[in-house]
Amino acid sequence: MESAIIKVENVHKYYGKLHVLRGMSLSVARSEVVVLIGPSGSGKSTLLRTLNGLEPIQEGSIIVDGIELKGQKSLVELRREVGFVFQSFNLYPHMSILKNVTLAPRKVRGLGKEEAEEIAMKYLERVGIKDQAHKRPGTLSGGQQQRAAIARALAMNPKIMLFDEPTSALDPEMIGEVLQVMEDLAEGGMTMMVVSHEMGFARQVADRVIFMDEGVIVEQGPPEQIFENPQEERTQKFLRQIV
Repeated sequence: MESAIIKVENVHKYYGKLHVLRGMSLSVARSEVVVLIGPSGSGKSTLLRTLNGLEPIQEGSIIVDGIELKGQKSLVELRREVGFVFQSFNLYPHMSILKNVTLAPRKVRGLGKEEAEEIAMKYLERVGIKDQAHKRPGTLSGGQQQRAAIARALAMNPKIMLFDEPTSALDPEMIGEVLQVMEDLAEGGMTMMVVSHEMGFARQVADRVIFMDEGVIVEQGPPEQIFENPQEERTQKFLRQIV
């Protein structure tokens, strides 16, 4: 894949004796939206976390936007380009939403207070919570907090957004508002990798769906192929259980 912005080659990841990623290889093109599906413990979240250095790998190589993950210097470079949205928001509870969003642009990119706040407000408006800027996270709904976390990641002007089960901690009525923000990002051409159990989102938004199990890619393809005509028995069994 010539225009690949993410290249993973023969990656192995262990936790002690537990072999979590078993020779993982994949490429992601610029502006591609890839949704990772599969049972719990299949290695989806671990794969995502290796892509911005949250989890070190024992073997193989990861190259993101031309930066190979090696050592602390490459990590700092990489994290400027890759936004990560966690399952549990990870906002600082003692800071306002605005301060949460401006923190990294000021500390990592060296922006002044005024410029950082201008950028933060732009993204808070984009995710629909500009009016919550001066409140603390604890006063917001779960959906609003997750949208704040997305705004925080976007304020770094990343080239890639990684989402690790971004709706799994939310009440059902709040899931739609977060998925809508993600859908808007995808339509805007953002390169995205998403671990999700939201099959409707995967069908509608993904360019490619990857089914993982036991640390390997079992099957991948366009959503219509994976959901309507899966080739592998393991994929078929998984989808029968959840769809």
